[in-house]
Amino acid sequence: MRILAIDTALDACAACVATDEADAPLSGEAMPLARGHAEALLPLIERVMARVEGGFESLDRVAVTVGPGSYTGLRVGLSAARAVGLAAGVPVVGVTTLSALLAPLLSAESEGLLAACIDARHGAIYFQAMSLTEGIVVPPSLVPVEEAAALLGAGPVALAGSGAQAVAALLKRSGVEAEVAGTGAPDIGWIASLGLVADPAQALARPLYLRGPDAQPQDHARLARQ
Repeated sequence: MRILAIDTALDACAACVATDEADAPLSGEAMPLARGHAEALLPLIERVMARVEGGFESLDRVAVTVGPGSYTGLRVGLSAARAVGLAAGVPVVGVTTLSALLAPLLSAESEGLLAACIDARHGAIYFQAMSLTEGIVVPPSLVPVEEAAALLGAGPVALAGSGAQAVAALLKRSGVEAEVAGTGAPDIGWIASLGLVADPAQALARPLYLRGPDAQPQDHARLARQ
């Protein structure tokens, strides 16, 4: 099976083509990018696909990160994934950013709890925790940093994501062993790997926001008068 994976959920714009027969992607490209995903993504996908024999017609599936993350970034990635899936006549599956951050921790068989922590600003994080023995311990949630640290208990803990350092600092103050494995966006290769094993009937390409937008209209979309 050959898959195109797309990620624009956080501060990166990335895509790769991978198969279930090889460990490394056939083609891929990623760039750090806080804004401008709409302008950068389609040319990036074109470059990635140009390096793959058979091009878009060779795809069996498309995977895309569905959040939590940037509202604008998620819409850009989902729109592109759906367009490619429709044009190529292949299913589109969704992969959460939290799952993509947890995947390498699971692969490394880290001891204790594993946690994905994405900075949601205002002292909060998007958070998910699991272990090799118990499975999901804390489902995808939006919680204060302090609450996330409390939910992780006595450790040891391995963390990943842009909010990992803040949680790790609180844990270490309490004497809990905490290791930060990475603080950036998910690796696009792991998004492809998760997309390859996802069930299209369950892993739907729908946004996972976990909270409403920060910007709110004033007075029913009208600016307040002085």
